[in-house]
Amino acid sequence: MQITFLQNGKTEESYLKEGISIFEKRLEHYVPYKSEVIPALKNARNMPVAKQKQEEFLQMRKWFEKSDCVILLDEHGKEYGSAEFAEFLQAKMNAGVRNLMFVVGGPFGFAPEAYEAAHGRLSISKMTFSHQMIRLLFTEQLYRAFTILKGEPYHNV
Repeated sequence: MQITFLQNGKTEESYLKEGISIFEKRLEHYVPYKSEVIPALKNARNMPVAKQKQEEFLQMRKWFEKSDCVILLDEHGKEYGSAEFAEFLQAKMNAGVRNLMFVVGGPFGFAPEAYEAAHGRLSISKMTFSHQMIRLLFTEQLYRAFTILKGEPYHNV
């Protein structure tokens, strides 16, 4: 199974970029992984929120393949503990999913069409985090899940 992490706009803060890079390099040991960035919209500040979300979806949709299993990182998604998230990943591998794509939207979330196109939603926490911070938290949890599946000690450190 391939895992693709699709993000809307680049990560700005150097401390976040560094942390994300650390976990992405570690992930390569466990699973084919790639991180893709959709360029941020130009003149988004002058755009109504609904229009902004719609334009972001049009860009995002270009990355979706018919066979992809698309999971939106969304505050109203299903919450998992770390071990449960590992089980979720194992179930996707067992089901023969070829590409599991996790998507981070823009600062205002997703257009209704994105929810229709997705196969599920995942919430990292009931707390609110910036869409940039979620990238670091998600890559760490993805790495943690694979160490759990391999029975490695990282999870309990």
